[in-house]
Amino acid sequence: MPLKLSLKPGERFVLNGAVVQNGDRRGTLVLQNKASVLREKDIMQEEEVTTPARRVYFPVMMMYLDEANAPRYYDEFVRRLSEFMGVIQNPDVLVECVAISKHAMTREYYKALMLCRKLIDYENERLGHVA
Repeated sequence: MPLKLSLKPGERFVLNGAVVQNGDRRGTLVLQNKASVLREKDIMQEEEVTTPARRVYFPVMMMYLDEANAPRYYDEFVRRLSEFMGVIQNPDVLVECVAISKHAMTREYYKALMLCRKLIDYENERLGHVA
C-alpha cells in the first residue's frame, strides 16, 4: 500500500537515512514500497533527550531510522523503558509501555515511536510543560 506524504514548502524529512527537503512549494511524495520515513517534527536530536520519556523515544527512533543497527540501540531502549515503568503508577500509561515494548520486539518501530509520543505528552502534562 503506497504512502502519500503531503509536504509543506521547505519541510524536511528523513527517508531511509537520507535527509530530504521539499522545495519552495507544497509537494506530494508517493512511496510505492516500504521505507523508513520520519518527518522533521518527529525527529529528536540527541541534545533534546532530557527527560525519561524522551530517553525511551530516542533509541526507538534510532532503531527505526537505522534498522540495520537496531540491536545496538535495543539494549538502551530496554533499560530506559524499564526505568520509566519503574516509576509510573498510571495503569493506562503502563499499558502503553507494554505495547511499545511489543512493537519494538516485533520490529514495528514506527508504531512504537508513535506510542512513545504519548509518553512524552503524558510526561509534559505531569511536568507542566507547554508543547
